[in-house]
Amino acid sequence: MELKAWLSICLIFGSFTVRIGHVYASGIWWTLGTAYTFSEDQIFDYPCRRIPGFQNRQLRFCEQNEEFVPTVAEGAKQGIDECQFQFRGRRWNCTTIRGDNSVFGKILQFGSREKAFVNAIFSAGVAHSVSRACSRGDYLQCSCDTRHQGPADNPHQIIPNSTWRWSGCSEDVDFGLEFSRKFISSKELRTRARVIMDRHNDEAGRKAVADSLELKCKCHGISGSCELKSCWWQMMPFRSLGAKLKDKYDSAAEMRVVRQSEARGKVEVLEPKSLLYKPPTKADLIYYEPSPDYCRYDPELGSLGTVGRSCNRTSDAIDGCQLMCCGRGYNTIRKQVVERCDCKFVWCCKVICDECVRNYELHTCK
Repeated sequence: MELKAWLSICLIFGSFTVRIGHVYASGIWWTLGTAYTFSEDQIFDYPCRRIPGFQNRQLRFCEQNEEFVPTVAEGAKQGIDECQFQFRGRRWNCTTIRGDNSVFGKILQFGSREKAFVNAIFSAGVAHSVSRACSRGDYLQCSCDTRHQGPADNPHQIIPNSTWRWSGCSEDVDFGLEFSRKFISSKELRTRARVIMDRHNDEAGRKAVADSLELKCKCHGISGSCELKSCWWQMMPFRSLGAKLKDKYDSAAEMRVVRQSEARGKVEVLEPKSLLYKPPTKADLIYYEPSPDYCRYDPELGSLGTVGRSCNRTSDAIDGCQLMCCGRGYNTIRKQVVERCDCKFVWCCKVICDECVRNYELHTCK
């Protein structure tokens, strides 16, 4: 990562106002993903100690791996961007709130579907970015993965009766997953429903990364004859991972909180709300509190409302004006834009374009 980006991360550590409580403790580090404004004359030592919400074990792990913090910030930024892309046409669209250490506001105080997705996409973002950084050779502690060689255990071993071999740099997903687990997971006892839910969804995000390895091959030979192919394992693009987790969000398992008495006192467990549903797998997202409808501004619920949001007048889906605007109606603004068109290359060496006027309509919720 460039020096300026690293400086920006350092600066934001100095401006944190820590909000104590479990709601933010498990996710306050996400603010790393918004650290993009900085002043070069402000540099801080021991950045890990300026990340709020860490418990002692997490802080020690961070300090032992402090050089990875820029990559963690990259993973957090990746999670924010992907959340906003996947929910761009939804009433809740992952809007980040300036000055809020939770990044997404009070909605994360509830055990909702949105909280489930946020946990999963951030844990996946860290695992994905760290694994990719290792394969690029950014760090001495990790590099390519020599354990995942497909049917052949030895690198570069020729597969019998085949014209391809294992080569290239398989991405070390196991290292990225373990790093994500140690960096994110707190040591809180699993006696509260929120802790159980967060840990489950964190692991669901990491499992999506673990299951994302794809076989990539490159041909070798005269004039691209592909006499020999080198193959390796590589994670799918993060956009594809985000789409998978979005599907998990849509089919998330609703749970209910059951309080039990044990020798250590009262504990909470989660179980499927209905016995008609099968228990969720490790790859599924879970939640136990309903989401608000996000139609109107309600700071107590963390809802920003949909007033002023753009909508699709011709769509019957959630991005359509009827659903997005919650039946309140919409405004239509006619706009005109001048664009370059009919571009032609003129030898040598310039491109000449005409100017075209395009009229369009913008629809926004009342």
